[in-house]
Amino acid sequence: MNTLLHSEKESHGGAKPQHEKKLNHEEALGFTLHHLSPIIGTEVHGIDIGADLQDETITFLSDLLVQRKVLFFREQNISMDAHIAFARRFGELEIHPFTANNESRPEVIHLANGPDNKPSIDIWHSDVTWREEPSLGSILRGREIPEVGGDTLFANMEAAYDGLSAELKEQIDGLYAIHDNSVFLNAMRSKGLSDAEINAKSKEFPPVRHPVVRTHPVSGKKSIYVNTTFTQTIEGMDPVEADLLLAKLYQTAATPNYQCRFRWAKDSFAFWDNRGAQHYAAADYWPAVRCMERVTIKGDRPA
Repeated sequence: MNTLLHSEKESHGGAKPQHEKKLNHEEALGFTLHHLSPIIGTEVHGIDIGADLQDETITFLSDLLVQRKVLFFREQNISMDAHIAFARRFGELEIHPFTANNESRPEVIHLANGPDNKPSIDIWHSDVTWREEPSLGSILRGREIPEVGGDTLFANMEAAYDGLSAELKEQIDGLYAIHDNSVFLNAMRSKGLSDAEINAKSKEFPPVRHPVVRTHPVSGKKSIYVNTTFTQTIEGMDPVEADLLLAKLYQTAATPNYQCRFRWAKDSFAFWDNRGAQHYAAADYWPAVRCMERVTIKGDRPA
């Protein structure tokens, strides 16, 4: 297995930036790191996320998350309460207003697909960008995994931004996009909920504006912050021109060079940085059953 220290030496010729130096504690903490791709995705081995972890370990994982964008933990046979407790070490937890939440533990979202519930999130997106303060990240658990298929792909949107031409970077700098939750409102309508109930939700969570280029609150790195699920248009731009520009930016997430792909197993966990990454849940397993549980950490207003 490769380690973060090894990849730092290759990337920086032995000179490690100050932010990355503190990520070299994995050996002292008893962890081994395995990278799924050069720029995104790391499995952390030798950790029990259900244990009472030291503050030093939480700091290490937080820093690693910012650098690698998504962390994976395998063979974590822990309770639902331990899942919640682990997530709470990284911040206040979010309760999603539209999803199937656990009755006694509303912080937990149940995501279940099978013969009678075809998956519909096989599309690149960042979570809840229709909120004024979208989530910091989510920790997703595999409960029941299909024998074949059902992988999740992740894309580093900071790398996607870095890959843009200078002209395109200049064009999108300072622009704002409008995000809304119409996909959830439409789902409410298809389930037969009343116009009054739908209008109440629409008023509770009105459309919001976020920068097209977001600056990460920890690293200061810039990323593309629009997504096909929740972004509707670009503020002040002709709608046709906005659609063309957004389509170009959406497409960057589908570039393999910016991605990693995670093969799930029962009791595997994925923890992604929603501020600088997008994800795509492959629906190739249907009509097999795939059941997941997600706990989400509140974030801040994009800037």
